[in-house]
Amino acid sequence: MLFRSMAQSDAHRYDFVTIAAQLESATPTEIIAWALEQFGGDTTFACSFEDVALLHLLRQQQADIEVIFLDTGGHFAETYEFVDRLTRDWHLNLRRVTPGPDAADTPCGVGNCCERRKVEPLQRAVADKAAWFTGVKRVDAPTRAGMPVVSFDEKFGLVKVNPLATWTDEDVAYFLASEGLPEHPLWSQGYASIGCAAVTIKPLPGQDRRSGRWAGSEKEECGLHDG
Repeated sequence: MLFRSMAQSDAHRYDFVTIAAQLESATPTEIIAWALEQFGGDTTFACSFEDVALLHLLRQQQADIEVIFLDTGGHFAETYEFVDRLTRDWHLNLRRVTPGPDAADTPCGVGNCCERRKVEPLQRAVADKAAWFTGVKRVDAPTRAGMPVVSFDEKFGLVKVNPLATWTDEDVAYFLASEGLPEHPLWSQGYASIGCAAVTIKPLPGQDRRSGRWAGSEKEECGLHDG
C-alpha cells in the first residue's frame, strides 16, 4: 500500500500532488482500489448517470457503494426514467439528494440555481464522507483539462477521486460497448453532456461536449468541479 489509511479529519495533511502523480498512469480499476483501500465505506459516488462506465467499475469492487443522484427537480424525463431503471435493475444503493427549501424561489436556469440545487445539497450529502468519486474527464471541456486523478476538494472538504480523468470519449464508448452497458438515452438523440432540461441543448459540430450546457451564457461549470 502506498499510503496509510487516512481519516477525513487528517486527509488534508497529505501531499495530493505527489499522490496524483503516482496514480497518473494507473488504470481506473487500480485508482478505485487505492481509494477504497484508503477510505473504505467512507466513500460515495456523485453520479450524473451519464457516467455508467464508472458506476459499473465501482460496483465491481464495492457492489453496495452509495450512489448520490442530485435531483435538482429539473432533469429531463429520460434522465429520471434511466435513473429509476438502473436503480431497479442493478439494485443500486441510491441516495436521491434534493434541494433545500431555500431553492424554491430559484428554479433551474434562473440566477444561482446550481448553487442552490447542486452545490449546497452535495455539501450536505458528503459532510460525513472522507472521499467522493466523480466521472469527470479532462476531455470534457477546457475547464477540466487539468483535473488531477486525485486531490483534496477544499469546497466540499474531502478527497476527490476522478478514476476516468485520463479517458477519452472513445475510451468510454468502447468500454460501454465491450461490457454491454447501457448509455444515457439522450446520447442517441445528439446530446453530449446532459444537465437540467432548461439549460441543456445539443452541442454544435466541432464544439466540446459541454458546449450545450448554459449555451448563450458565459457560464461553463455548475460549481461542482471548478478545479
